[in-house]
Amino acid sequence: MFGFKKKAYTQSNINVEYLIVGLGNPGRRYESTRHNVGFLFLDYLSEQCGVKINRIKFKSTVADASINGARCLLQKPQTFMNKSGEAVREAADFYKIPPEKIIVIHDDIALPTGKLRIRVKGSDGGHNGIKSIIYLLNSDAFKRIKIGVGGKPHPDYNQADWVLSGFSAADRKLILDSFDRAGNAVELLVKEEIAKAMNMFN
Repeated sequence: MFGFKKKAYTQSNINVEYLIVGLGNPGRRYESTRHNVGFLFLDYLSEQCGVKINRIKFKSTVADASINGARCLLQKPQTFMNKSGEAVREAADFYKIPPEKIIVIHDDIALPTGKLRIRVKGSDGGHNGIKSIIYLLNSDAFKRIKIGVGGKPHPDYNQADWVLSGFSAADRKLILDSFDRAGNAVELLVKEEIAKAMNMFN
């Protein structure tokens, strides 16, 4: 399992300014797979914030937190990946959060394991969770932190089997290291220091 170190974030129950979404699939079968790296990052972030993502709301498990003074909702959709947009839209509608104030963290097989890529808008890149969010928000103008999980080991390897596979010990260390950097990226993005975040982590 993944182990995390705490930072100085705090809990907040005030009105939400930012929606921070980690994508994954619910259930023990998927817990530590490549496709669940967004969930795993949210587990990391919640420990940094000193909160537990265990409230059931918006077809998700959620927690309230404050990051660099920004009031945030940490959200793990429980809809399964290809319906993630249902959960994100419910939360965004409830808090009247525009797409520009939504940060989505997800896996990317086109990036080497542990590599980050920050985007402020764009296509779904073949990711079903992002595709669902774009469709149901009717916008691609939300921020993404992509965490590389590596490509298939050979061309004949089934892609679904690959993203639903677990990490080797070496890859797990790379992913843990990426979480610390992704957490720093979240801090910058909620301060709207987008160019700095992209320059530091892309």
